[in-house]
Amino acid sequence: MTPDDLRYPVGKFTMPRAVTPPERTAYIQEIASAPANLRQAVRGLNDAQLDTSYRDGGWTVRQVVHHLPDSHMNAYVRFKLALTEDQPPVKTYDEALWAALPEARSAPVEMSLLLLETLHARWMSAERALPEESFRRTFSHPVLGAVALDQQLAHYAWHCRHHIAHITSLRKRMNW
Repeated sequence: MTPDDLRYPVGKFTMPRAVTPPERTAYIQEIASAPANLRQAVRGLNDAQLDTSYRDGGWTVRQVVHHLPDSHMNAYVRFKLALTEDQPPVKTYDEALWAALPEARSAPVEMSLLLLETLHARWMSAERALPEESFRRTFSHPVLGAVALDQQLAHYAWHCRHHIAHITSLRKRMNW
């Protein structure tokens, strides 16, 4: 297995130019089901296993679990800003520094599992209620430029698969 296979177990993300309504529905469902999939991925892991890196130089399982609600809270705020403002600028954050904070390295994963469940329920409820034209609304990302809400959905569906696969592929390699 190559380092890229470990780093990108579901492949690298490619931003779609457009998203069809059936694809949108699938992305929403994938994001909605991610908290249960994440919970299943970490079920039964002990602290030593949670504190194991999924690859050399990578985050621990615990850090991955805490990263998901951190990242998705930022995505939710960007989503709300795009719905209520005209192409609002959004701020980036240093994910690696957030993952290095003490609570991301030591806090029980249950708090982040609960946070992700609640956040995704709220976020996907809002997504499901939107009219078609709302998904074309954009925010302005300092690196990516204009990002449509449809594109954000595609990215975060991949993001869920990506990080859950870090955990499930580690479990498989380690026979956990």
